[in-house]
Order: sequence, then C-alpha cells, then structure tokens
Amino acid sequence: MCKKYGRAIRLASTVNLPREEWLRIRGLGIGSSDAAAAIGLSPYKSPLSLWLEKTHRRPPDDLSEKEAVIWGTVLEPVLATVYAQRTGLKVRKVNAVLQDPDYPFMLANLDREVLGHPDGTGVLEIKTASYFSAPQWEDGIPVAYQCQVLHQLAVTGHAWADVAVLIGGQDFRIYRIQRDEDKIADLIRLVSVFWQHITNDTQPTPDGSEDAAKALQWLFPRDDGQTLDLSESVEFNQLFSTLLSLRQSKEDVEAQEASVRQQIQNALGNASTAVFQEGRVTWKKSKDRLAPDLDRLTAAYPDLIQQYTKPVSGSRRFVVQAERRSAS
Repeated sequence: MCKKYGRAIRLASTVNLPREEWLRIRGLGIGSSDAAAAIGLSPYKSPLSLWLEKTHRRPPDDLSEKEAVIWGTVLEPVLATVYAQRTGLKVRKVNAVLQDPDYPFMLANLDREVLGHPDGTGVLEIKTASYFSAPQWEDGIPVAYQCQVLHQLAVTGHAWADVAVLIGGQDFRIYRIQRDEDKIADLIRLVSVFWQHITNDTQPTPDGSEDAAKALQWLFPRDDGQTLDLSESVEFNQLFSTLLSLRQSKEDVEAQEASVRQQIQNALGNASTAVFQEGRVTWKKSKDRLAPDLDRLTAAYPDLIQQYTKPVSGSRRFVVQAERRSAS
C-alpha cells in the first residue's frame, strides 16, 4: 500500500533503486523535470522528443556520464547545506517518487524539502549553472525551471519553493516561488493535453525547434522514393502556401539586412568599430590560419587518405520547389 506525503502519494522509494526500475517508474507519467518539455517551454527538448521517449519508441539519453550532471550530483548535498546555513531552515531528503492523487500521470522528485518556515513545508530545488549561462538567471528563474518547480508544488500541495543555484562555481543565489493556483491550473491543463498524446499514441505536432527537427530525422531516417500527392488537400496546400510566403519574406528580409550591413561597412571603411546610440558593431579581420589542402593531400597520398576515412551517415534533405506559372 502506498504511503502519503502531504497530499501526494509515495509511489516508490528511491533508496537503492536500480536505474532500470527508475526508468520504468518515470515512464508511468510526466515527472517535474519533464514538465517544461511536455508543454513546449524547454530550450533543450521538444514535446516530440519527449513523446518518443514516453511511448518507448526511443530510449532517453543517458546523461549520467556528462560532466555537468556528475558535478551537479556531487555538489547537491554541499549546496543543500549552504542553503540551510544561510536561511537557518532545516532541509531533508525525500527518498521517493511522488504521485499526484488527482492526476496520477503527474510525478515528482524533490531534491530536498524545507522545514521550519512559518508558511509550512517547502520545496528546495538545487541547480548548478556555468558562468556562460549566468545571463539566463539575471531576470529570475529560467522558465523551464519555473515549470519544474510549479509541477512539484502541484503534486505536493506545498505553498512555496526555493531554487538555490550555484553559478560559475562561486555565485550562490536563492530564488523564491510562491504557489500560484492559476499558473498551476494552466500547467496541469497543458501537461494533461500532452499526456493524452501518450495514452492515445498520437504524435504531437513538431514545434519548429532544432530538437524537433532531429526527432523527425530519427523518426523518419530514410525515404522510400515514393511521391505523396497532397494536391487535393486543403490543409496541406495552405501549409505549403504559407511556407512559400515565409521563405519569400525571409529572403526579402535577408536582402534588406545585407544592404543595410554593407552600407554600415562602407561607412566603417578601415575602422574596426562603430558606436551608435543603441549599441555598436565591429568589423575585424580574423587571424590567418593554416588549413589542410585536401586536394593535394589526396593526390599525393591516396592510400593514406583511404586509410583514415570513415562512412558518414547522410540525413534527409528538405528541398522546396515552387511551381513556375507561365505568363498568360
């Protein structure tokens, strides 16, 4: 029988949980770390990629050996201790996968829970960020992490959460998120829509992201040489017309940009920098460098080139051709 954790259900203990079992449990629903991807707000993963994983078409990437993940795991208990010292609050681990009793597909894991606050028990989410990602934190918690924490608040019923982040190894910050019922209701609604794609086995629409493009290449790696006749489809003819219009607009904008850029370059002349009221441009020569002459190398050492070549798998190339209409 599953125990309770606040309003949530303790679905499974994570103490000494094998990775295979952990992945199986994750497949039962949408975890808090999946929330942003499920609703299209993750900068790293598209809903289509998440759908491929949740429907067991493609295994999730194993990130356990990545340096950022390794160091995040190593530093988590250290940062939890620092948070406790700076706030005077008690923190403790919740060694369980938590499940929402009203929306069983919503799962959550907490880095820590926070005790001793006047507003009751809170959630502590711990992050490490590189120096280069510091600008993402200047205006507060990045949107993807906000989704993660709102998801945790939805499942646990807690009134607040803190996100403690170490940026660049030395900049420690704490951000507070208060429970917002309207935002939580929107999140539940959007995650529920995504979960319907899982239960109905219906593919979500690609969202235009680079990750979605990679997912489509994975899903359909080869063409079969057939021609699909969509000339009588109102929906797809409208899509194709929109594509042509957008491509033309892009070409027009790129031509305008090139013209403006060249006018500024002409004004620069031999100068390397120009300053404006709203910013600056630079036009500097890159350093000279040596590049291998592959043509000469191949001609001189054909056997050596053959020895150090390897097959590269090609990807499908999307080419658009508009019909040329004859003048009447």
